[in-house]
Amino acid sequence: MGIADETLDIEKFKFYMIQDYLYLIDYAKVFALGVAKSDDMQAAKRFAKALDLIYNGEMDIHRGYMKRLGISLEEAENTPVAIDNASYTSYMLKVAYEQGIAEIAVAILSCAVSYEYIARNIVKNNPDSVNNEFYGEWIRGYANDEYAAENRELEELVDKLAADYTEEQTENLIDIFVKCSRYEKMFWDMSWEMKL
Repeated sequence: MGIADETLDIEKFKFYMIQDYLYLIDYAKVFALGVAKSDDMQAAKRFAKALDLIYNGEMDIHRGYMKRLGISLEEAENTPVAIDNASYTSYMLKVAYEQGIAEIAVAILSCAVSYEYIARNIVKNNPDSVNNEFYGEWIRGYANDEYAAENRELEELVDKLAADYTEEQTENLIDIFVKCSRYEKMFWDMSWEMKL
């Protein structure tokens, strides 16, 4: 349904694309804070690599779609950020400013792995979806092996950074991941309902 079979209302996709573009602006800041706070060179490099992939990969896909949809960058950047979107990015930025790099990585992880999961399930249930004239690029962007490898690296980084964590610290990581997962669901619902 929707993206998988190209039945998604184009207005919903436009709304999603603009809000996700605005989301990525703050999402990138979370990675940047990860770079700034990292004493661990591997972690700093991982965050920096992801930052580059957001600015020069993911946002390029969004800009390409927006151009095809007749949305200028100026229009997108001047669109109000939806409340659920702002709440989500504010929470991630709060974690990034107030906590450590393992917590930053976990806050990022929910978004990254959920997109991989969604895209791979679309492909699993509809292998031809990667060839969709309109949504195929979006599906391929999140269902590919390179994107999955980036996510595995992020998971391994979390495991490394949290290896000596206490039970209380581990519970905090779980809480962050669960909250961000709930925000992810809210983001999808917000996009479906086109709710500012």
